Amino acid sequence: MSLLLLGALLAAAPAPAADLAIGRWKTETKNGVVEIQRCGASICGRLLTSDLLRQRPDLKDGNNQNAAQRNRPLKGLLLISGFTAESDAWSGGQIYNPDDGKTYKAKVTPVDANTLKVRGCVFVPLCKTQTWTRVR
Repeated sequence: MSLLLLGALLAAAPAPAADLAIGRWKTETKNGVVEIQRCGASICGRLLTSDLLRQRPDLKDGNNQNAAQRNRPLKGLLLISGFTAESDAWSGGQIYNPDDGKTYKAKVTPVDANTLKVRGCVFVPLCKTQTWTRVR
């Protein structure tokens, strides 16, 4: 009986603040829209659209450091992955920047239900943080 009660309490517990990252987000640059969802115990995010993709839907990942991947489409491309949940953020992951074709260490921190801080680092303290806003 006590296990059943414990299970019910855990199921009713609020989701961690880090789960606020799930959804569609407008990036700070080029009007990109990234959809973040759960990927197992982590989160991942794919590029849905951007100014360039609206003009050229067949745009490829031409700046990728790996020549073998330069022909893959940007639309639907996995940009963020590999995170570990903390109580208020997702850390230890990576973010891919199609503008320069490089992958950076990343942290995703929900500020509130409609604001996300996304930090990418070559190495700490050489980092850049963007503020993404929820798309309704």
